Amino acid sequence: MATSNTQPAEAKPKKSLIINAFVEMCIGHQSPGLWRHPDDQSHRFNDIEHWVELAKLLEEAKFHGIFIADVLGGYDVYKKSLDPAIISGAQWPVNEPLSVVPAMAAVTKSIGFGVTISTTYEQPYHLARRLATVDHLTKGRFVKPVVTSYLDSAARNMGRDHQADHDDRYAQAEEYMKVMYKLFQSSWRDDAVQLDRKSGIYTSPSLVREINHKGKFFDVPGPAIVQPSPQRTPLLLQAGTSRAGKVFAAQHAEAIFVSAHAPQVCAKNIAEVRQLARDQFGRDPRTIKVLALVTPILGRTEEEAQAKLREFRQYASHEGALALFGGWTGMDLDQYGDEEELREVESNAVRSTVEAYARFSPSNAKWTKHTVAEHVSIGGNGPIFVGTAAQVADGLETWVEETDVDGFNFAYALFPQSFQDIIELLLPELRKRGLFWDDYAAPGGTYRENFYGKPGQKYPLDEHVASTYQWKAGVPASEHVIPE
Repeated sequence: MATSNTQPAEAKPKKSLIINAFVEMCIGHQSPGLWRHPDDQSHRFNDIEHWVELAKLLEEAKFHGIFIADVLGGYDVYKKSLDPAIISGAQWPVNEPLSVVPAMAAVTKSIGFGVTISTTYEQPYHLARRLATVDHLTKGRFVKPVVTSYLDSAARNMGRDHQADHDDRYAQAEEYMKVMYKLFQSSWRDDAVQLDRKSGIYTSPSLVREINHKGKFFDVPGPAIVQPSPQRTPLLLQAGTSRAGKVFAAQHAEAIFVSAHAPQVCAKNIAEVRQLARDQFGRDPRTIKVLALVTPILGRTEEEAQAKLREFRQYASHEGALALFGGWTGMDLDQYGDEEELREVESNAVRSTVEAYARFSPSNAKWTKHTVAEHVSIGGNGPIFVGTAAQVADGLETWVEETDVDGFNFAYALFPQSFQDIIELLLPELRKRGLFWDDYAAPGGTYRENFYGKPGQKYPLDEHVASTYQWKAGVPASEHVIPE
């Protein structure tokens, strides 16, 4: 009898997912209006205990990190007014997020922390000082976001008439990163701090130097005023999928946040970034970890989960949702009638945006502004996964398979109940499937060590552009030229 040489295809190894909580220091983040639910605690966002409790809860569950979003202006495109956002609490009011990170770090040992800080409005010297300080206070558990602002209201609040052009913002961000690398990596040698009590030398002056950066946007002589922090450069995170954003991410990002209602949209963007990283910047595409925004709504049965969703929709604010949609897209849907089919209006931008939603939510035959509002009022600009732990885990696995994402940013409908449901129901299911770790790879270590699952990897990888700036211990200043 003839035998076949055909070997069964090897199963693709499962990824151990990176899981962050996605929050904002406000009363209504991705699900405006849910603060009205009797079980929601979002109204406590001004209390430090609110955030300390969250940090302890999520670290016990072994979340990788907590990412706190931020905006510098209100959502005032819809109805050409801030009123809908103010009334509904749609990302209004919003507190400054960096302030609370040290408090959360003080009661935890391993979980990481990231906050949105716009490179558009922060001077790099001042921001480098603040971020290095927080990296010290968290013992290296801080994530540095690299984002450009998108709200014109933020530009006006920062003394400008409107946002700079998109590509100009990224050109500024490119130079911004060079200044940051010089301050974080090149201004102090690794062993500059002597702490020599006998000689009385804390820092050797010969091991600290000016960076003397002179560019189109910034003139920064230096030296950095903060000594090297545990990660030197905090782990770098980027969000943005325009052409300029992809090129920027391919060179600088260690983590990328994506948000879309369908995996097909994310898959194309992720593939393009990974290819750019390999072809243009010589990076291993697998070292860029991509995290997708999702909002799980979990029940012990499918019926229970669906009942939760129906209940949540009773509290969701359509006005708040349209305010957020207007800020994200620049489209004021108030100009259209209540029953007007948005796929037939004169605006190409509106038609294409709504068509993208409709393509992946075929249950709605007609898309009006109210349909859009209902679609984004729970979960914002990302999908909601509704069902049992097994059903939601199936959905997450599908996203991993179809998009090549490496993990998820879990948003919430109720705070903190949504996270408690994830911890109690979903994480055990993910662990059972080999998709989530049992403990931190580097307990008490830096965020970068746990993010990559590599104890000892405190600094950027050797292949990353930041590593070319590092002034290593024992290297004379004459032998380490600061890259331009």
